[in-house]
Amino acid sequence: MKLKLLNDSPLHIESECLVIGVTGEGQLSTTAQDLDEASGGEISRMLETGDIETGLGKTTLIHGLKGLSARRVLVTGLGKQEKLDRPRFDRACLAAGKKLRNHAVRSCHISIHDVEFCGTTPQWRLRQAALGIHRGNYLYTITKPLKDDSPVPLESAIFPGDDTFRSSLAQAESFALGFEKARELGDLPPNICNPAYLAQDAVSIASHHENVELEILEEEDMAELGMDALLGVSRGSANRSKLIVLRYSGASEDEQPIALVGKGITFDSGGLSIKSGENMMQMKYDMGGAASVMGAFLSCAKLQLPINVVCIVAAVENMPDGNAYRPGDVLTSMSGKTIEVLNTDAEGRLILCDALTYCEKFNPRVVIDVATLTGACVVALGHHATGLMSNSDELADDLLAAGDAIVDRAWRLPLWEDYQSQLDSPFADMKNVGGMAGGVLTAGCFLSRFMEDRIWAHLDNAGSAWKWGDDIGATGRPAGLLAQYLLNQSGIVAS
Repeated sequence: MKLKLLNDSPLHIESECLVIGVTGEGQLSTTAQDLDEASGGEISRMLETGDIETGLGKTTLIHGLKGLSARRVLVTGLGKQEKLDRPRFDRACLAAGKKLRNHAVRSCHISIHDVEFCGTTPQWRLRQAALGIHRGNYLYTITKPLKDDSPVPLESAIFPGDDTFRSSLAQAESFALGFEKARELGDLPPNICNPAYLAQDAVSIASHHENVELEILEEEDMAELGMDALLGVSRGSANRSKLIVLRYSGASEDEQPIALVGKGITFDSGGLSIKSGENMMQMKYDMGGAASVMGAFLSCAKLQLPINVVCIVAAVENMPDGNAYRPGDVLTSMSGKTIEVLNTDAEGRLILCDALTYCEKFNPRVVIDVATLTGACVVALGHHATGLMSNSDELADDLLAAGDAIVDRAWRLPLWEDYQSQLDSPFADMKNVGGMAGGVLTAGCFLSRFMEDRIWAHLDNAGSAWKWGDDIGATGRPAGLLAQYLLNQSGIVAS
């Protein structure tokens, strides 16, 4: 979907649909007031009679409103004015995007962002509205093409504004493309999106963007480096693992890069510690960490940010066969530390520890890994927040602030030394699971042992990377949080 600026009055725009917002008190924004006056008070009357729903995320489509050039008006409820904040505004914009996606309209004009609240700037509201409409417009069609009579997603959305909004729209478009990339990769079936597919997608990213270099390490290369933890996980699969290294150079060579490391388990059967059938059916999403770092990297490359970024994806499939690694095995990681395997379904930390050690060669100033690492994180935080652990208060605060700014939020969890003893093993330097108690925390503690000399953060997106139920599918999170963090670190003023 194309995002455009057009500095014309909404009253005179010939559009398939004009989108406005109203609060629960029937309070009209500037645009809504203009439409109400032009239509002889029709919007006010419909609010009074209850024909327009003002609850958060409710939508009402009005046809043929007098005094307007637009053929339709989509009124989006913003809920009570005193409760309106960034997350609720984001929910309303997503709802408007989904409504338009499921309608026959191909193009629309958006004015939902002229409702003021919580000290937000017009630039931020336009950016978030554009991002929300774009995200709501997402529809997976790669293996399920649209039928001839199906409504099609929007082709374009136009926003009122002058040149002072141009950078806001550019940020929205870049962030939206990052989300879209992450969601498409997550939604693809595992017989298509295997390690080789992720590598080929990285080839496409590198070939279409300036200042991007790509290196793909094969299993022979990883064996020479001593990545036995990663290769141990891949032994049971017919699909060979890949270590994908994307490098974006937007600053001088001597500036240390930010390293993003993603868990790319393209399908997780659990290995010999096999999952139940109920849980296994969604394990194509276990590469949600890889998808989100690739999405954020794409956003950075689109914006041509003045920073250096390294994106490392450990792409592996975890399957059981006669050569699969076993509970009781001891693996030697690239760092030289040994790991007793108690559960082959705790494989993400095994591939990540080698990827984290490998990223040392780039001397990064900070390292951020992202992984759908633990079901315990879903229990702790549900599907609304990404779990965050870090050995740096400053980095944790920066990531939390980035998530709040783009409404892709995280919640910090403790990384206390108290939990480290749960990983003690009589047969190796550590074991790969610490028991039921504090499972999300001991997983983070495991990874911290490979980042003792680096400023590092771990994001567990097991709950936030995808949804199930009526709205099943990948979310792309936390691609937005990461992209906003990279924007902030670049020194460019965010909208």
